[in-house]
Amino acid sequence: MGTTTGELKPFHPLLEQVADKRLQQLQSRWPDLETGLTPEQRHELKQVLGLSDFVAEQLCRHPEWLSEFFAEDFAKPERQFFGEQLQQLLHDITDEEQAKHILRLYRNKQMTRLAWRDFMGRAALESSLLDLSVLAEALIIAARDWLYDEMCRALGTPCDKQGQPQPLMILGMGKLGGRELNFSSDIDLIFTFPEHGETQGGRRTLDNQQFFIRMGQRLVNLLGQVTADGFVFRVDMRLRPYGDSGPLVVSYSALEDYYQEQGREWERYAMVKARALGPWNRFSDQLHDLLRPFVYRRYIDFSAIDSLRRMKALIAQEVRRRQLTDNIKLGAGGIREVEFVVQSFQLIRGGREPTLRVQNLFTALKTLYELGQMDYLAVEELRQSYQLLRRVENLLQAIADKQTQTLPDNPLDWQRLCYALDIPEEAQLLDAINTAMRSVHRHFRAAVGGEESKDVVNDCWTVQLWSCQTPELAQAMLAEHGIEDTDFAPLLRSWCDNISHRTIGPRGRETLDKLMPKLLEEIGLQPLPSQALKPVLGVLEQILTRTTYLELLYENPGARQQLISLCLASPWIASELARFPVLLDELIDPAQLYNTTSLDDYASELRQYLLRIPEDDLEQQMEALRQFKLSQQLKIAAADVTGVLPIMEVSDHLTFLAEAIIEQVVQQAWQQVTARHGAPVGLASGQTGFAVVGYGKLGGIELGYGSDLDLVFLHHGQSGTVTNGERPLDVGHFYVKLAQRIQHLFTTRTVSGTLYDVDLRLRPSGASGLLVSSIEAFSDYQFNEAWTWEHQALVRARFIYGDNSLAQRFVEIRNQVLQQPREMQQLARDVREMRQKMREHLLKAPSGMFDLKQSAGGITDIEFIAQFLVLAHAHEHPELCMWSDNVRIFEVLADLELLPTMTAQLLTQVYCQLRDDNHRLTLAGKPGQLAVADVAPQVKQISEIYAQVLQSNDAQSSAGQ
Repeated sequence: MGTTTGELKPFHPLLEQVADKRLQQLQSRWPDLETGLTPEQRHELKQVLGLSDFVAEQLCRHPEWLSEFFAEDFAKPERQFFGEQLQQLLHDITDEEQAKHILRLYRNKQMTRLAWRDFMGRAALESSLLDLSVLAEALIIAARDWLYDEMCRALGTPCDKQGQPQPLMILGMGKLGGRELNFSSDIDLIFTFPEHGETQGGRRTLDNQQFFIRMGQRLVNLLGQVTADGFVFRVDMRLRPYGDSGPLVVSYSALEDYYQEQGREWERYAMVKARALGPWNRFSDQLHDLLRPFVYRRYIDFSAIDSLRRMKALIAQEVRRRQLTDNIKLGAGGIREVEFVVQSFQLIRGGREPTLRVQNLFTALKTLYELGQMDYLAVEELRQSYQLLRRVENLLQAIADKQTQTLPDNPLDWQRLCYALDIPEEAQLLDAINTAMRSVHRHFRAAVGGEESKDVVNDCWTVQLWSCQTPELAQAMLAEHGIEDTDFAPLLRSWCDNISHRTIGPRGRETLDKLMPKLLEEIGLQPLPSQALKPVLGVLEQILTRTTYLELLYENPGARQQLISLCLASPWIASELARFPVLLDELIDPAQLYNTTSLDDYASELRQYLLRIPEDDLEQQMEALRQFKLSQQLKIAAADVTGVLPIMEVSDHLTFLAEAIIEQVVQQAWQQVTARHGAPVGLASGQTGFAVVGYGKLGGIELGYGSDLDLVFLHHGQSGTVTNGERPLDVGHFYVKLAQRIQHLFTTRTVSGTLYDVDLRLRPSGASGLLVSSIEAFSDYQFNEAWTWEHQALVRARFIYGDNSLAQRFVEIRNQVLQQPREMQQLARDVREMRQKMREHLLKAPSGMFDLKQSAGGITDIEFIAQFLVLAHAHEHPELCMWSDNVRIFEVLADLELLPTMTAQLLTQVYCQLRDDNHRLTLAGKPGQLAVADVAPQVKQISEIYAQVLQSNDAQSSAGQ
């Protein structure tokens, strides 16, 4: 840098205070600070230490960088040397851990230099973004090339059928592809290779795809793993074909087939910025040639507008869901809207105009003006607004090397931004940002969103109905339009009177006055309109002060129709929508609403859902888990009430959803507890030594809406050992902490309620026992202390999540316990007595009503029949231990001729029918009870089977004897 340029600006007292503290910390690491720098250099150093925590932390760790920095010219880019320098640094390295260290150290050093330069105003925005992008590309390619050479030496070189070596090609997506990367961006990548074949020169041949998948996995780890030196970049591979469920690396031909046959509109949008990274070669040309027909149509393609509108709606939905405020990327008028404006023109006209097929936004804006697609004023307004927002975003991220687009919530960071942007005070900067975002949103609405239609509805009769003050006149109006429902008008009038005292605000009131005529017209088409009106008004009452949701319903006819039909079908769904208005977002796209997630996909869907949320933002993580559960449960319920899913599949979906959430909760709890206390010593990589066992409905794969989770926690920590963290704990205490943390994550109430109610009373010794047991203590308890009812519960127990070794041991213990020989009369007596106690404590049905669960001949009696027969016969028939769900237990009992086939089928049929009734009543918002007369024949049959199976005077009894 040599000498400083110009006089440094005065510092705010807040910045001065931070700078002094950081300078003292640095001086303790570098005693030559006073003598090794000129007064001007010391002054500038102090300024930058106060502006960026990231710079301060890096310089305290590496004070030796300072001499080098001050010998450079900060304004002169070094980007042309990045690749060469990295190649030299990695040239003689043979160890992957050393390579990680070098990559991270180089990254941190260059990022420190670039952050310093940005905060001191020594580079234009475009130059900064280009430097960041070139640095990222150099690091990715250096890591790729080092890894390729290392793997070729070990495994041979991947070649095509003609023996030509094949490279791993990397597509940089998003801002990396456009050479406009943020300071702390994720990098979105797609890995591919030109031709299939196999390796040559290794001990044995390996298919090219297998080679490159292994290489891709190692490359993601090489770049993304957090070590003591940090990470190079967070790597996101979800934009590849089929997302997380697709192979990590595919060939050019597979890539081309996917985009031709299955490529979706959002993938076209993403591919606008795709660019092959590294030195350009013939493989780069081939890759771009095969992608071009998918991205750019040969005709002027106005269909792109609709897809961009849909994508923008999804972003708006996410903003509402995550309650993002002050977000300069995703909010109205944010960075994303500038990108949408420009890329809408590129997608529409890029097929005809090759000059529009560029990845960089600034270049595309200039081209749009040159082609006459946008006027000069529009281009300048967008460019200047975009520059300000991107500059703010970059500085925000350079403060602490964190991926954020949210404006500061503290005065210190506002002062840092004001200093770097040369704006005197926070209010002035905020005004400039708001002005820029208003300008962007105006252009976005003109180009992509379109002006919202005014929807003149004054001619519609429901406008007068909505404004009508008297029920009599309203009733006459309804009758005139063929609606004879006498409850409709009084209900509407009563609601209007009720909300007249609510503070809604002018914008909310205006939106409500536009929405209600449309809603009333659609409700009036129902067979009995008041039945639809009542629950819909219940939902509206909860969102009156949340104008965005009123606008959502006003602007989306499909969402209104879904709201009406679901409220009619299920009061439970109506109450969920009223309690959690964020679920209204799910109504926008009916195709998605009724497209329930595949059973095997809940875990990956949840991982993807959580990926963009900062790992250290516990509150946001907890809220996201709850919102995911609510939205998925709504989809299941919608499919349920419309008959898309039969009862058995409803329970399957609710159970698999719960399992996916349990997995994430345990992982989050593990990260939080180990961050503080370390992990138990002796665990292999990826192991926790911990397991979750599900009992009851979870264990039996029979969860219903609102079911709680019966859980038991187990571990196989070695007694007497401790954890390896800064605050070590003995292993037993560590796993108790982990169990407490899991319970906290499940039961803490956030905006979206609790995640699940968790019942831990089935653990050894019940409420008086430890929250988590060692697996061997669990075994000892089951064999030596457990009551018969606890063995009954074990019939419905199932391993849910944890280490494989624990899973195997649990299954072994469960089988051994269930297969113990038992004295039949005593067993029957124990089971009957437990059933009687349950009935006395839990049966609350009034006279003439049948409680589906607890009444004699109900669900619990059927479950007890299954449990008794397993405990009675498993010592002779171990296959009875295979399943934890009643339906398959009855199938096995029939196969073994322990129950007549007709009896097993009857039990299964009535069991499913009663559970179906229970689901239906839950969705209808009613208690799980039916009139005795409605179920009398089935109940009589079940009661007879129960009495026969659990008779007390014949030790060899069964229902078939």
